[in-house]
Amino acid sequence: MHRIRVLYDPRQQADGNTSFSPSASKPARAVASWLGAGLPIDILSFDPAPISLLRRVHDPAYVDGVLSCGRVNGFQNRNPAVASSLPWTVGSMIAAAREALSNMRVACSPTSGFHHAERLGGGDFCTFNGLIAAVVAVLDDGFDRKVGIIDLDAHWANGTVDILAAMPDVAARVEHFNFGGDVRDRTPQGIRAWMQELPWIVDGIASRCGLVIFQAGADPHVSDPLGGFMTSAEMRERDRIVFRTCARRRVPIAWNLAGGYQEPFHRVLALHDATMEECVAAFAGQPG
Repeated sequence: MHRIRVLYDPRQQADGNTSFSPSASKPARAVASWLGAGLPIDILSFDPAPISLLRRVHDPAYVDGVLSCGRVNGFQNRNPAVASSLPWTVGSMIAAAREALSNMRVACSPTSGFHHAERLGGGDFCTFNGLIAAVVAVLDDGFDRKVGIIDLDAHWANGTVDILAAMPDVAARVEHFNFGGDVRDRTPQGIRAWMQELPWIVDGIASRCGLVIFQAGADPHVSDPLGGFMTSAEMRERDRIVFRTCARRRVPIAWNLAGGYQEPFHRVLALHDATMEECVAAFAGQPG
């Protein structure tokens, strides 16, 4: 069985963050849940994102201000623990993209807090845009195909859209699907209709791209206070479609967690567990 490579380092964790969002403290809890469930994962080390790369994706004054705690981060605080974790959260996403390309299957970054981060600032629990940073990093490495970003978090990826508009050379190499901006009908009937379209959406992106970056947000769940429109079964099927399509197409996929705000928190972890289970199932038959 192929074991799923997870790019995790305790330094991407920021405990004690005073925010409604659990994202800063989520990485260790998600990894512990996967290990506790006996899922076949291997923890890999990685380097933090270079500050020079963060300063290309974002306004340098914003990056420097956040990291020095002189400006508020995406959680709207100046918590030093959050500031010190940020190069590691972005580094995890970059490393997952590189690892997926290396093993030509899949890798996971157990991180959240990317797609609302715009070029000039962050918000909505997102500080630096690790999705775009990962794209820039692999392009710098010489990757010569398009990168697909399949963002299935509940909310509009305003930060990703903003940065791509500011970086046209990068945008030309990206195909971006964002559930929060592209799917308007979130009634049960609308979600069922979209689920029927999803295999074609993913297959089209996978056919045109050499790498897929997948945000497997837990916040679309019907019980999430900031989402509220997909059942557990629908979310599992969503993940199954993405992973199995990429596996069938043999397109490497790097994925991360994104939002999830239910209480108690074990309900969010259960959704992330289901995502990892579907990842394992899709790639179990491939050589490790």
